[in-house]
Amino acid sequence: MDIRPLTETYAVSPQIAPEDMDAIVAAGFKTLVCNRPDGEIPPELHAEQMRKAAEAAGLQFVLNPVIGGAISMENVTAQGETLAQSDGPVLAYCASGNRSSIVWALSQAGQRPTDELVAIPARYGYMLEPFRQMLDQLAQN
Repeated sequence: MDIRPLTETYAVSPQIAPEDMDAIVAAGFKTLVCNRPDGEIPPELHAEQMRKAAEAAGLQFVLNPVIGGAISMENVTAQGETLAQSDGPVLAYCASGNRSSIVWALSQAGQRPTDELVAIPARYGYMLEPFRQMLDQLAQN
């Protein structure tokens, strides 16, 4: 498991497994967000299996599947609402952590400077530069 903190209250990770839940709780996370559609992964990692493991460990589980290349405003809104409503730090995962970084950045547009929203994920190799214009547009709304 490779947890990559973007802020004090939000981190991303490549794919996790049910056996990672105790370590996620021990790291202080309260909410787990699955940004990976079931169609990309084997059955033992499907959302329902992950939900059961997360809830058994005491985590809140949120399913917000993000399709690569087809991120929707519903995905962005759901990610932002989850972060705002969580009673503690949020860990979001997908295949690499990239989609989880993108929906986070888009959900934070207008709350943080665009340069910061691009630079923070870049520390982990997530290139959000192509989203700069969208971040700026969302910040103005």
